[in-house]
Amino acid sequence: MAGVAVAPRLVLLLLLAVAGLPAAVGLGVNWGTMASHQLPPSTVVRMLQDNGIKKVKLFDADAEPLGALAGSGIEVMVAIPNNMLDMMTDYDTAREWVHKNVSAYNFGGGVNIRYVAVGNEPFLSSLNGTFLNVTLPALQNIQKALDEAGVGDTVKATVPLNADVYQSPKDNQVPSAGRFRPEISGLMTEIVQFLNQSGAPFTVNIYPYLSLYGNDDFPLDFAFFDGASSPVVDGNIQYTNVFDANFDTLVSALTAAGVGGLPVIVGEVGWPTDGEKHATAAYAQRFYTGLFRKLAGNAGTPLRPNQYIEIYLFSLIDEDVKSVDPGYFERHWGVMRYDGQPKYAMDPTGQGRNTALVGARGVEYLPRVWCVLNANAANMSKLADSVGYACTNADCTSLSLGSTCNGMDAAGNASYAFNAYFQVQDQDEVACGFDGLAVSTRQDPSTGTCNFTIQLETTSAGGRPTVLLTTALLALVLAAMVTML
Repeated sequence: MAGVAVAPRLVLLLLLAVAGLPAAVGLGVNWGTMASHQLPPSTVVRMLQDNGIKKVKLFDADAEPLGALAGSGIEVMVAIPNNMLDMMTDYDTAREWVHKNVSAYNFGGGVNIRYVAVGNEPFLSSLNGTFLNVTLPALQNIQKALDEAGVGDTVKATVPLNADVYQSPKDNQVPSAGRFRPEISGLMTEIVQFLNQSGAPFTVNIYPYLSLYGNDDFPLDFAFFDGASSPVVDGNIQYTNVFDANFDTLVSALTAAGVGGLPVIVGEVGWPTDGEKHATAAYAQRFYTGLFRKLAGNAGTPLRPNQYIEIYLFSLIDEDVKSVDPGYFERHWGVMRYDGQPKYAMDPTGQGRNTALVGARGVEYLPRVWCVLNANAANMSKLADSVGYACTNADCTSLSLGSTCNGMDAAGNASYAFNAYFQVQDQDEVACGFDGLAVSTRQDPSTGTCNFTIQLETTSAGGRPTVLLTTALLALVLAAMVTML
């Protein structure tokens, strides 16, 4: 076949076939769209296909991603956002939602919808019970509507829940003591019994990274899969990683609720790469290497051994307008950068190969022009305000403590902020003014660790949502500007 070009996806599948290895059969990804400049949905779908990824989880039922997924064969989980749960307590509204967002795609060459996510972590403690009274009725109505539409045998309604819905008592912190949170125990029992009756899985989001984040006493090794010096001993079981311990705490809670055999899907699991000292590409690579090795071996967990765990990586692509209320790392969960290019080598087959995922093809960028601090500016008195404005309307999270761009001097910080705003504004000439404090350049100001972004062409990307940044990071950046320049 000399001289014949072979598509990257075909190369990948051929390599896997030769080695006799599965091509990420049970592997899914979360596809979020909270980005100022989005890759075209068709580009994302082709990237999924190039990497042999067979499952995708969405956070809504937007027509553009669903249209791009049509005919791809990729299994899809569509979602009803939390702010629509109250509406779904009305059965006619639920039935109309199913007709528009599920039945309409149920045809030959359509979208292979397998699940409907009813809400997203609606029982988080931080939500103060806002959705407690509407989630179960919404779940019941959506499943009833799916059944009535004739697709209920193949499309199941589930509720992605954060791992904070279950816990072990403070005086017995072991997985076998796992129970649902006391204040929602009755409601959770009703939900899991309904899922069991309808044939739907329990969907849980597990984040070992968050066990480490903000807790310097948490043992670092326990967040990964390559051994722990101090395992958690639970009877005859030794837990060497927090993922297994967390998962089995859920299994114990399900058993206590009378549905110990209920299937469990891990709806979100991953590791961010920026915005905090533990959010690094090296740690992310270490985490995924262990996770994929575990999945490939069908190891399961001590309470559910020798079985494959269906997971959805969180997430596929970085999203630069996500809320940073949980932390600055929120915008950096992607295994791909904002432009669909891989961040590090990862091998979903779990065989430890030092290979990268296939990046997005045909990506169109804005011209190679950056906006930086004008070192010859006559008046620097408005610099702090200008940097504050830039970081309020663009993503400066990479400047935060422990991040990839932390450690630059004050001029570098200002340049990064100005460029971030300039790119979000599609390199509009006016956006690189800042009362003479900024100037455009064709010389890349990026450093060895800090990338000054060139954004995607808006003709091939999505719209620009508003970027809002919490004042904590602004204070950090502004303080540096005021004291160092």
